[in-house]
Amino acid sequence: MADESRLGEHLADLAESGRRHTDPLAAERIRARGERRLRRKRAALASGGALLAAAVALGGVSLVRAARGPEPPASVPAPTTSRFVPPTPAPGEEYVSELGYVYGAVAKGDTVQVTVERLRSVRGTPAPDGGVHTLTLPRRTLVEARRLAGGGPADLHLGDLVDRLAPGPRWVFAIDYDSEGRVQSLREAYWLAE
Repeated sequence: MADESRLGEHLADLAESGRRHTDPLAAERIRARGERRLRRKRAALASGGALLAAAVALGGVSLVRAARGPEPPASVPAPTTSRFVPPTPAPGEEYVSELGYVYGAVAKGDTVQVTVERLRSVRGTPAPDGGVHTLTLPRRTLVEARRLAGGGPADLHLGDLVDRLAPGPRWVFAIDYDSEGRVQSLREAYWLAE
């Protein structure tokens, strides 16, 4: 029994020793975690300030570039052989359309040159408007077709239709221009075609 009481005392001493040595380590860990949090917070504030400074600098550069005028477009607008001026969208609109016969297609490398005879719609039938001009467009210009595609709606590329658009005026298209005067797509106006 004396051995059990000595064992109990020994375990109590060991537990007390463990508590003495554990408490300072726990306090040290808490202090270390707090310092890490503080360093992370300072780093986040510093990087946020750097990000804000970069955003302000980039915005300033953008404003300076805008004051100099617009940059030239990535793809040069197609040259025309007439004094044709592409239509521009009304305020708040993304595109504006020109109605016309598209014919005389000739493939030239990565481009296709077409002739456009301007039309106007008179009670659902096409009527000549008097203007004729040429457009040089990328072969990958999107064409929304129906009759050209065999009767069902399909999206094609202008380069795929060169043979069908080579002869004289037959196919009526709505040609969509953006605010920069570039052709964005051609839509077959099958409802006006003969």
